[in-house]
Amino acid sequence: MSKPYQPEVLFEDNHILIINKKSGDIVQGDKTGDLPLNDLLKEYLKIKYNKPGNVYLGTVHRLDRPTSGIVMFAKTSKALTRLNKMFQDKEINKIYWAITEAHPPQKTGYLVDHLLKNEKQNKSYPHIKPVDKSKKAELEYTYKGKGDRYFYLEINPLTGRHHQIRVQLSNIKCIIKGDLKYGAKRPNKDGSIHLHARKLIFEHPIKKEMVSIIAPVPNDPLWLDFQTKAADK
Repeated sequence: MSKPYQPEVLFEDNHILIINKKSGDIVQGDKTGDLPLNDLLKEYLKIKYNKPGNVYLGTVHRLDRPTSGIVMFAKTSKALTRLNKMFQDKEINKIYWAITEAHPPQKTGYLVDHLLKNEKQNKSYPHIKPVDKSKKAELEYTYKGKGDRYFYLEINPLTGRHHQIRVQLSNIKCIIKGDLKYGAKRPNKDGSIHLHARKLIFEHPIKKEMVSIIAPVPNDPLWLDFQTKAADK
């Protein structure tokens, strides 16, 4: 008999659950049929609180399967409705860390592209100008340092598009380490990519207090080196 799922919980109250997702975990079900985090966390909450009936848990946002870091879920429908609106209104600030194969063009930058998703390939393509069904994608990045062979970036996505950070960085030749789909030279052994949802800052939808969450990086020499060179201010 397998052990019950034990998430790395970063924040939990009556309304919200925030975890540090491992690379390889899926937030919502896909064609692989693998058990998604939503289901695993419902079972976790059911056992933790000894709940007899079904557990409510709403998915607020997604994180790509090979990406690690912060994922937020709503434990009440009221919180889910408000958090969804906050994401739509860009009232939730997300910060990512990325390790790339090349130095960015400048130390800081603002990128804007028009992304077109190819459903069959599960891949997005950047365009300079709008095309039919494309969506505008914007992000800001800051160069944070480098290791022996790779470069460290902090990213603030201003929109939430499909594979946005991966596509936009690849488009400026800053391909994320391990991201074969967007041009990486070689895969990571564990199938991950070096993209981590590092920080989440938002006003609590019910309590109206500011919440700031930081997700520890994976136990990996490159990530640990990034962390020492780009310590959170």
